[in-house]
Amino acid sequence: MGPRIVLDTCVLVAALRSRRGASFRIVSLVGRDHFEFCLSVPLVVEYEAAAKRHSRRLGLTYGDVEDVLDYLCRVGLHREVHFLWRPCLRDPGDDLVLELAVESESTYLVTHNVRDFTGAEKFGVNVITPKGFLRVIGELS
Repeated sequence: MGPRIVLDTCVLVAALRSRRGASFRIVSLVGRDHFEFCLSVPLVVEYEAAAKRHSRRLGLTYGDVEDVLDYLCRVGLHREVHFLWRPCLRDPGDDLVLELAVESESTYLVTHNVRDFTGAEKFGVNVITPKGFLRVIGELS
């Protein structure tokens, strides 16, 4: 199995928006042997809220969003965050993503907003873009 990762919400929304980008490629690899994908209840709730908020614009029904989330929940590593390090980042929504990455001992936190996670390095978490992560796992040259 490859590295353990956490996906920021923006990566999921980008994957739902377009099938051409690095975000879609990463989400399509979830559940295969390229990496371990971690999630928590608060992160799934955030995924759901963001995806449903954008669903009409993306041409998706709530059922489509729920199907994607059901799959991610079925194949992901479920983690429960017992210790909160808040506030650590400027956005509390980002804190919950970082807390999951720390608790799950994830190697990478994949996001389009790398600057929003300044400070994650002190927890041993590498913050990386989707394209950068695909390079790491050999899916992009």
